[in-house]
Amino acid sequence: MNQVRAGFFGAQAQRFQRGQDEIRVWVRYDRENRSSITDLDEMRIQTPTGTRVPLNEIANYTISRGEVAINHLDGQREIQINADLKDPKTTSAPDIITWVKEEIMPEIQSKYPTVTASYEGQNRERLKLVNSLNFVGLMVLLLIYITIAFTFRSFSQPLLLLLLIPFSLTAVSWGHWIHGFPLNILSLLGIIALIGIMVNDGLVLIGKFNGNLREGMQFDKALYEAGRSRFRAIFLTSITTIAGLAPLLLEKSRQAQFLKPMAISIAYGIGFATILTLLMLPLFLSFSNSIKVGSKWLVTGNKVNKEEVERAIKEQQVEEHMNESRSFSTNGIHEHQDLDTDQKELEETL
Repeated sequence: MNQVRAGFFGAQAQRFQRGQDEIRVWVRYDRENRSSITDLDEMRIQTPTGTRVPLNEIANYTISRGEVAINHLDGQREIQINADLKDPKTTSAPDIITWVKEEIMPEIQSKYPTVTASYEGQNRERLKLVNSLNFVGLMVLLLIYITIAFTFRSFSQPLLLLLLIPFSLTAVSWGHWIHGFPLNILSLLGIIALIGIMVNDGLVLIGKFNGNLREGMQFDKALYEAGRSRFRAIFLTSITTIAGLAPLLLEKSRQAQFLKPMAISIAYGIGFATILTLLMLPLFLSFSNSIKVGSKWLVTGNKVNKEEVERAIKEQQVEEHMNESRSFSTNGIHEHQDLDTDQKELEETL
């Protein structure tokens, strides 16, 4: 093999310096003697005894396609195996990777113990997204909670709103099953967008509910009126979102199949989230109010109204108390000024 390589590819015979350049001298057959298969067959190979014989008398060979390039990863040779799913509706990448891990790789590694497998492509991107969501996702939810808590000045209402998120994921799963798509990276991205839309709908309802309480409505009536008055806004927001995604959901082209999982997550999730916002969120608010009333009774021993334990009413009472304090202070200043004026007039008269 070394002689064949030296004859046709070349062997370095000399290396010398010329100024700042390094010159390498390679020796090989001229172009006429290395341009055909016949030249390879008739090439003289020197045997250990010193005789020279034609290559075709001492060796057999076959012509096949060689490696175009040799790739390395972390200093080790790498062989890449790429494939696309023939039918994404019946199989998913995680299923194929599980099959490769359990059926294919054990047999290969038993024959070649030094071989290690790295599962890349969609699987790698999915793992990167999941690993990042383990930290970033919790941070996003925490920031959403803090923002809503500062807006409503309540610790319980943002928590009740975030409790709707797990329930909406059931609709996401059903949507993927109906359309025959597995959950993938784009599905997770669609769920992230779904959370933002659902929180927005919940904010509209809770904001109106708190406003009704400040206007003096009873708890049950304030909750009912909030759902009735905000039904149109929440419903239209959801239906327009679903209508905008409908062309993508109904598209049959191959390019649309890539984006369909995201559209499924948003469309089915927001459709079910609308029902959750209008029905389950009021139930959560009512249940939370019952807990607050019961806790207040256990601590103080006094029965309180449903409205008294709500944060909106507490803030209103604090604001009224502060306004009364300011009014009292202002009246005191005016009275003091009136006394000073009377005293000056008396002195001038005297």
